[in-house]
Amino acid sequence: MEFTFVNRLFKARSRSVDNTSAEEKNLSTSKVNETSVIRGIRTEDEEMQKFLFTLGCYEGEEITLISRLADNYVVHIKGARYSIDQELAKSILL
Repeated sequence: MEFTFVNRLFKARSRSVDNTSAEEKNLSTSKVNETSVIRGIRTEDEEMQKFLFTLGCYEGEEITLISRLADNYVVHIKGARYSIDQELAKSILL
């Protein structure tokens, strides 16, 4: 039941974000040591949405890009550090 609510929440937010311009900023375009607020998650993959939600990636949460090595991004979210790939970084809108 909890995941059903989360899925509806992400779908509603991703619909409102889909009409953004080409100038939208995602985590892959962020600078190292820059703290930003997450505006939303844009992906069609439900598993990716669930995974990002378990990390604490949801609208209004702060995220900091700690480092970028090749296609791996180390981020700081809610007091923890995670390593994510470029596909995940591109789906996090700032």
